[in-house]
Amino acid sequence: MKIAVKRVYEEPSKRDGTRVLVDRLWPRGVSKQSAALDRWLRDLAPSDELRHWFHAYPSEWRKFRDLYLEELGQESASRDLAELYRLTNKSKVTLLFASRNEEHNNAVVLKELIEGARKPPTGTGPAAAGSMRIRKAARGPKR
Repeated sequence: MKIAVKRVYEEPSKRDGTRVLVDRLWPRGVSKQSAALDRWLRDLAPSDELRHWFHAYPSEWRKFRDLYLEELGQESASRDLAELYRLTNKSKVTLLFASRNEEHNNAVVLKELIEGARKPPTGTGPAAAGSMRIRKAARGPKR
C-alpha cells in the first residue's frame, strides 16, 4: 500500500487514507477535529532527548536517523510499529508530523522503514518484517 507523509497543519484530504499522527506531543494550535486523525501512535516518536538533540543539531540527519532506528528497535515501540505495519497492509496511510522540516523528520524515517522491507527474506508476519526493516534501515542506503 501507499504511504505518504504530511504536516498535520495541512488540510485533511480524502486521498490521505488512514491518518496517523507519529509525534509524541500534540501539535500546537490543532484541534482534534481539524486533525482528523484515525490513530495517534505516540510510541513511534523519537524520545524527548533525541528530539531535542536533533533540534539543536539539524545538520546531523544521518546520525539522528540511526539513533531513531535504534529507538524503534526497542520493545516500547514494537506494539505501535506492528500496528503501523498492519495499517499499511490494509489501505493507504498518511503519516502526520508537526515539524517545520518536511524533508528531515521522524515520519520520513518511518516511511522509509515501512517501505524498505515489504518482502522480508525470512520469516513471516509483522514481527519478522518489523525486525528485518529495522536491520535493513540501520545499514543505511546502498553505496
